[in-house]
Amino acid sequence: MDQIIAATGMSSSAVYGYFRSKDDLIDATVDEALGQLGELFAALLSTNPAPSPYEVFDALVGNIRSRMRNPDYDLSQLAMQAWVEALRRPHLATRVAEFYRLVRERLHGLAQRWQEAGQLAPDADAASVATLLATLMPGMIVSEQLVDRISPDQLIAGMAGLAGQRRDPA
Repeated sequence: MDQIIAATGMSSSAVYGYFRSKDDLIDATVDEALGQLGELFAALLSTNPAPSPYEVFDALVGNIRSRMRNPDYDLSQLAMQAWVEALRRPHLATRVAEFYRLVRERLHGLAQRWQEAGQLAPDADAASVATLLATLMPGMIVSEQLVDRISPDQLIAGMAGLAGQRRDPA
C-alpha cells in the first residue's frame, strides 16, 4: 500500500478511504478488468448480424492491446496478477471462475449464431467451440505480455488448420 500511496501522490488517508487493504485494491482492479471484458462481450452479442469469428478475435486482440497502452495501468498485466491472487484467495477464485463461465456462455451464444449464419459447421459442437475460445483468452494475454504480438489472422489460420484435422478415434 505504501508503494501505491507514493505512486498516486495521494495522502494515505485518501487512499485508505477508498481501499482498506491491498486485497480490497486487488478486488477493485479485478472488478474493473472483468467489467471491461464483460462489456466487450455484451457488445459482441448485441451486434446483428453476429460478428464473424475473425471479428471476435480482432475485438479480443484489440481489447488486450488497448489495455496495454497505458503502462502505468495495464489491465492485462493486472489480469495476470489477479489469476495469481485467485490461487491464494478462494473467494477471488470463485469470482474469476464465475466470470470465465459467463464468458464461455456468451461465446456459446456466438458460436450458435455462427452456425445459423453458416460460419461454423452445422455438426460442430458450439459448446466445445466456446470452451476452446474461452481457453484461448488467457493465452492471448500471456502471449501479448511475455512472448510475441499475435494477430487475428494467426488465430484464424491456426483454428482452420486444426479444423482440417481428423478426430483421433482413440
